[in-house]
Amino acid sequence: MPTISVYDQTKKEVGTLELAPEVFEVAIKPEILHLVVRHQETIRRAGTHATKNRAKIAGGGKKPWRQKGTGRARAGTSRSPLWRHGAIVFGPQPREYGFKVNKKIKQLAMKMALSSRFAEEKLMIIKGFELPEAKTKNFVEVKNALGAKKVLIVVGEEDNTLSLSARNVPGVTVLTKDTFGVRDILVHSELILTEDAAKAVQERLS
Repeated sequence: MPTISVYDQTKKEVGTLELAPEVFEVAIKPEILHLVVRHQETIRRAGTHATKNRAKIAGGGKKPWRQKGTGRARAGTSRSPLWRHGAIVFGPQPREYGFKVNKKIKQLAMKMALSSRFAEEKLMIIKGFELPEAKTKNFVEVKNALGAKKVLIVVGEEDNTLSLSARNVPGVTVLTKDTFGVRDILVHSELILTEDAAKAVQERLS
């Protein structure tokens, strides 16, 4: 069973944590990660784009000219798609872009994402964060001490002091153990888990 060092926020080693191999030593398949990331991105799309067809566009109720005798082509409405200010044919309409991905596939992708960070030695376990007050300066000092740059921080429970201190720091995202996903891990080059978050994630995925 693999183990990993546990640090405090000054990067002083304070212990070790055993990691479940079925969570942190999973073979990585890029096609699974790609599928789940695409799924997460498509369900975020609003899909509110729309164009007006002949049923929705205003006006056009009167026949522009009589059917015969003018020498011009027949026309039944000034809102024909052939005319300026006319309707749009087969234009985009509101829709959902999301598609279904099985729960087991989502869990497997999460394990692969965690395993990739552990294999790359980009995973760090922190005992916890203790900031005296919500100030960016306080968080930057901790971030520099840990040597983090573009990092995802996952905590066990919502920590307003940490979230407020880190929200203006470029490249840093703070999420809880219940709100982070595969995409969040992959778009950040480093991953920091608090000890209680790491245990909760292991228990959920094992």
